[in-house]
Amino acid sequence: MTGKLKREIKQTRPFHSIQEEVVLSMLRTADQLAAPMTELLRAAKLSFSQYNVLRILRGAGAEGLPCGEISDRMVRRDPDLTRLLDRLEAADLVARARGTADRRVVMARITDQGLALLDSLDGQVEDAVGQPLSHMPKKRLEALRDLLEQARSDEA
Repeated sequence: MTGKLKREIKQTRPFHSIQEEVVLSMLRTADQLAAPMTELLRAAKLSFSQYNVLRILRGAGAEGLPCGEISDRMVRRDPDLTRLLDRLEAADLVARARGTADRRVVMARITDQGLALLDSLDGQVEDAVGQPLSHMPKKRLEALRDLLEQARSDEA
């Protein structure tokens, strides 16, 4: 299987290192794995980041979360969470309010309309997430998960 990425991206020169090849392969793979979900969310007029925020807020319950906590929980970092929340609030999917204990803290919570949208997408998202890796046996998926976790950690 080695060399497949070079062929896919039509690279003629060798990679500078195995690390470069692995990172580029992970990025290309992530893009391909995300494509079905991206298309589904686009049809619902959501970006992946917006969908991620809605899921985080659904999990937080009625009390919601401060914006900084939302940012910490995101799968992919979004440098402009405020603008992202502005768009979700304009679509009546999220509501924001100043905290009662500390007025400097802005709390965000999902609205009933946001919950209904997520409920309508849940089954489709499950299918979109499962489909790209459906050809791989569970043992290989578990091994891949473990390798990815190790890649994200700083331990050997």
